[in-house]
Amino acid sequence: MKKTLNWGMLGTSFISAEMADAIIKEGHTRLYSVAGRSVATLNEFANKYDIKNTFTDFDALINDPQVDIIYIALPNHLHHEYVIKAANASKAVLCEKSLSIDMEKTHAALTAVSENNTFFVEGLMYLTHPFTRAIAQTIKEGAIGEIKSISAQYCAAIEQFVNPNSKGALYNLGCYPASLMHLLIKQQFTSEVSDNYQINAFGKRDNDGNVCESAATIQYSNGITCQLHTAENYGLHAAFTVLGSEGSLVLNSNPWLPDAKGNSFAITKYEQESEVISVEADGNGFLYQVRLIREALEQGHKNLQWPAATPQDSGQIMKLLTDWEAATLTTLDQ
Repeated sequence: MKKTLNWGMLGTSFISAEMADAIIKEGHTRLYSVAGRSVATLNEFANKYDIKNTFTDFDALINDPQVDIIYIALPNHLHHEYVIKAANASKAVLCEKSLSIDMEKTHAALTAVSENNTFFVEGLMYLTHPFTRAIAQTIKEGAIGEIKSISAQYCAAIEQFVNPNSKGALYNLGCYPASLMHLLIKQQFTSEVSDNYQINAFGKRDNDGNVCESAATIQYSNGITCQLHTAENYGLHAAFTVLGSEGSLVLNSNPWLPDAKGNSFAITKYEQESEVISVEADGNGFLYQVRLIREALEQGHKNLQWPAATPQDSGQIMKLLTDWEAATLTTLDQ
């Protein structure tokens, strides 16, 4: 008889609630414990989701032998610390995006995962959804020819909700278009190309000193040029377009918040009528993330399969984000 996998959640924010809902809906794992700094908020969360085991000591939750999977839903600047602790405790790890806020912390976290040979995935949940698979597969099958250019944008009014130590829009929002661009570039041109690029960027700082908006141009070593834009201080907007040698792929719905219905993109051969492709699913990206993590652990895997992010992908995405930040700050400081 298979053991029911127990989740231990670090943090009680809105993203923890999204995951809790997904775990309950998926139905084959258990919300076993939760940890939080505020006793009142912790008890409210535990009562809402009928979680019997609560902790104010994060280390105690991590080291509880009954916990199988640690979900890290803390601010970005704390992620690496608890990835390392969870990996050292030989626990499976789901760490919310972005993995960290700099490459030193990123390397420390991924080294701990590698040395302990533990399961790890970064919470870019949309990558587990059938909508992302359909996008990637359509490109892979050559529906628009070879990728020539990508432009992507994600904006949302979240500045009042995020911890200033999380480093702003690039790590809270920019990680979404950056990771989808990375997936498609790496899929078509291999890691050697996706790791080699030049980046220029312009942007603005918020009152906390973080980048609150930035637009970047990235040129890869094979000449492919891409554009990314993100902002955290005005309304929700998502856009993603891939131009190929034979046509274009344009997303009609938000690829980073896919759901059961309403997911679609258009394929247009140049000078021809568009074909709209719709993708229905069982639920949102959080549901699929929970399902695929359970299946991977039951099968003894240490990471999720394509098109989800591997630990190597997470390192490459973080390098892109930190380079984007550095390029933005360079122009701001001139």
